[in-house]
Amino acid sequence: MEYKDYYDILGLKKAASQDEIKRAYRKLARKYHPDVSKEDESETKFKEVGEAYEVLKDPEKREAYDQLGSNWQGGQEGFQPPPDWDQNFDFGGGGYTEGNAQDYSSFFEDLFGGDRAAGGRYTHQSGQGRGFQSKGENVRAKIMIDLEDSLNGAQQSVKISSPEINANGQMVSKEKTLSIKIPKGIKEGQSIRLSKQGSPGHGGGEAGDLLIEVAFNTHPLYSINEKDISLNVPVAPWEATLGSTIQVPTPDGKKVDMKVPADSQQGRKLRLKGKGLPGKDAGDFYVVLQVMLPPSSDPKVKEYNEKMRDEIDFNPRSYFF
Repeated sequence: MEYKDYYDILGLKKAASQDEIKRAYRKLARKYHPDVSKEDESETKFKEVGEAYEVLKDPEKREAYDQLGSNWQGGQEGFQPPPDWDQNFDFGGGGYTEGNAQDYSSFFEDLFGGDRAAGGRYTHQSGQGRGFQSKGENVRAKIMIDLEDSLNGAQQSVKISSPEINANGQMVSKEKTLSIKIPKGIKEGQSIRLSKQGSPGHGGGEAGDLLIEVAFNTHPLYSINEKDISLNVPVAPWEATLGSTIQVPTPDGKKVDMKVPADSQQGRKLRLKGKGLPGKDAGDFYVVLQVMLPPSSDPKVKEYNEKMRDEIDFNPRSYFF
């Protein structure tokens, strides 16, 4: 078979980043798209660009391709992959970018196999000739939510700008307002998927999806780590030393009594299991003790501290070094 140099097709060096690969593909896909291009052999070039991107956008396919083609150059004949060359790679689940098995080269089909993915396709439409259909690209966005939105669930309106190709083949940005449901228990970094709200498909193909990543606004009281919630709570030295019961506000808006064990040190964590972010495997709520010293400007405080210094044999550094 003839070896295909996918980097050369996209006009890139082998060390190109994933962002550079994506930008190069989008630029060339717009240039050669059969619906808008006036270039000669635009359909053939469009399929070549899609095939190159299909391999290089996927880390597994790209690594395998780089290893396989280290001693070959584009256009060389007689290329044959060694037996079981792909045994350490998984090419499933990537999905085709444009075209299907019959639209990609035998080089691609022999290496990666067209039955592992589904995506864009060429169709014959009666009276209209041959038209191209493909699913639109997914669009990513980010929203900021409050802790309470995750604790209780919420509805939020957001404005999203998504790219699309107009009738003149130009990339334009279209703004739309969407109402998004914030599910209870969602964590920072997770995404909400809105089906068919991404970039429109080509030739009547299905639109891509909108993936909205969630981040939390800073809370005046609580800090969040994955599904756990923490609260710093000040305690007096005698509360930490002798033990006590203190009242603590919890994320659900209630107040609970918590027992501080005797001889508690600065930074000790007290846990309320299952009181973090809700869900099947709910997070925990941690109270972190912050021992606060009374001011020495108070004569009585100064007197007590001097008495402890003179009468108690205690060196806190001896516990560490």
